[in-house]
Amino acid sequence: MLRLGDPPDSATFDHVPVLAEPVLAGFAELEGLLDQRGEGVLIDCTLGGGGHSALLLEAHPRLRLIGLDQDPTARAAAAQRLAPFGDRVEIVATNFATYTPAEPVVAVLADLGVSSPQLDVAERGFSFRLDGPLDMRMNPDAGETAAALIDRLDETELADLIYAYGEERLSRRIARRIKHDLAEQGAYGGTAALAYAVAGCYPPKARRGRIHPATRTFQALRIAVNDELGVLDRLLSSAPDWLVPGGLFGVISFHSLEDRRVKTAFVSDERLQRITRKAVMATTEEEERNPRSRSARLRLAHRRCTIEG
Repeated sequence: MLRLGDPPDSATFDHVPVLAEPVLAGFAELEGLLDQRGEGVLIDCTLGGGGHSALLLEAHPRLRLIGLDQDPTARAAAAQRLAPFGDRVEIVATNFATYTPAEPVVAVLADLGVSSPQLDVAERGFSFRLDGPLDMRMNPDAGETAAALIDRLDETELADLIYAYGEERLSRRIARRIKHDLAEQGAYGGTAALAYAVAGCYPPKARRGRIHPATRTFQALRIAVNDELGVLDRLLSSAPDWLVPGGLFGVISFHSLEDRRVKTAFVSDERLQRITRKAVMATTEEEERNPRSRSARLRLAHRRCTIEG
């Protein structure tokens, strides 16, 4: 079992890329963007296990990859998966919000979802399905944990966070319960205890819905711990400048807070021309094969060849 601080174990990171066929179709015109040497660079901003990158490298034999990820387990898994592509692959340990490429690139892809291996490893603390510490950090070696966050915030701040990032209508009741429990017992034992407390804030009938009552609260804490919306805003601002004219920019989002930001940027940024007027979603067949694809939304744009004004 993987423990924080242990050497990365790529065997625990078996990630199925969502919307694989739409991504391949959307990036099909990459061949026309390669330079005079027939080469070009793709930046995968959220490399994960390397699933999307492997598909694109195989489809475009002269494409090179720069894969970014702050999770050491993900980087180890991607290195193993992408080893057949040799020196066409460079993997960088970084958050995409702090990265700037050394040269213009032909494409940028970002899959904003938390990968299955991160959710399925209890010690990472992302999921209430498996009891683990209240961590939730994408980079397990830096930053504030979810436990430290809820301890630091007062009740009003915590309620505002849960409402803003989780769109949770019972945010004030949940924050009151969390802070009461902390005052009584000092700390939560783990993710299961927190999920139980949140569920207890719901009426009994509402606890048996399709979505677990703690889902929105856990989403809010994860977003805050990793500054997910802040780093997405920085990517949407900087990535168009990384691209060659005509270069492709694809983002896969998993909830409305992300998707609204991507849609707004693709519509309003004068550097970009959107390709997908509506977000591309998983087919019924894919949803059956991979239930976590149900909330995935792919939007594509390309860098304008000339910028007005």
